[in-house]
Amino acid sequence: MIRIDVKTHYLSAQSDPDNSQYVFAYTITITNDGDSAVQLLTREWRITDADHKITRVAGDGVVGEQPHLAPGESYSYTSGTVLATPIGTMEGHYGMIDSDGAKFKATIPSFRLAVPNILH
Repeated sequence: MIRIDVKTHYLSAQSDPDNSQYVFAYTITITNDGDSAVQLLTREWRITDADHKITRVAGDGVVGEQPHLAPGESYSYTSGTVLATPIGTMEGHYGMIDSDGAKFKATIPSFRLAVPNILH
């Protein structure tokens, strides 16, 4: 079983609200709670802004890596995205392979990106 934890941060210094550019960083920790080693091969994201504009992003690995995780091991990385609105969501999955060569998807639960104090 793969556990995924997410922390998000609004990057005000890199954002430009007057030009509808809201920059967010997210840190993801992937933990292998299973009994066998796994490797992350691919990622697929669905990013939705407050205007319901959907952007899909897919590719190999994360931040240029395809990490191997032994049982009990964790891997963390930080990346970012730019929205045209002050709030939005991200969700998706990682394409994984286990030590037996079986491929599976690890779901990334939906998480919110929001400028602080924008939600009452």
